[in-house]
Amino acid sequence: MNLQFFKKSKYTFYFLILFTVIALPAYYFLVKVDQKLPIYNPADINPKLVDNSLRMFTKNHTVGDFELINQNGKTITQKDYEDKIYVADFFFVTCKGICVPMSNNMLELQKRFKDDNDVMFLSHSVTPEMDSVPVLKAYARRKGIINGKWNVTTGSKKHIYELARKNYFAVLDEGDGGVQDFIHTENFVLIDKDKRIRGIYDGTKFENMQNIIADIELLKEEYK
Repeated sequence: MNLQFFKKSKYTFYFLILFTVIALPAYYFLVKVDQKLPIYNPADINPKLVDNSLRMFTKNHTVGDFELINQNGKTITQKDYEDKIYVADFFFVTCKGICVPMSNNMLELQKRFKDDNDVMFLSHSVTPEMDSVPVLKAYARRKGIINGKWNVTTGSKKHIYELARKNYFAVLDEGDGGVQDFIHTENFVLIDKDKRIRGIYDGTKFENMQNIIADIELLKEEYK
């Protein structure tokens, strides 16, 4: 029996163990760190979604300051979303079309992140003249919306429509936020802790919720 062979094999075996324990995790860490979501600026987005005045901007786009009223009559501003990752959308309470799967899908996200203090949700009514605080409160109770986790909001129509068009790039059509103006969009928009757009998804499709969950987890890693 060749003992020398077994001695050599033993050292090879030890080397492979050492490589597995040290080198592979290090490689995985480096690859994982490299994985980052894109940062969307006006020039990166479908021009149909971007106001003409903003299409040439290639960097530094952030969601602007806002002032809205939530289901509890509380004023909601950027301060409430400071250092938070959040998903934003646009809806109205009486909608019987795309808003139904959208709200159900947002509820799935709320369920997944209900105990995660890094993640919140923000819905804007596109019919704020109808969606008063009492209407929103009844809607929130009916849906099971968690106060402090998910704000469903009303406010100035012009302000909300400007947020949709010039901040979140959530709608295709143009308008002035006037009486005859109306927007209806299925988009969920993922915003990071620096108020930047990191993802846009079709909120009517349940399968996209897994993509959002994965992207939120990736963002959380980025901020560690």
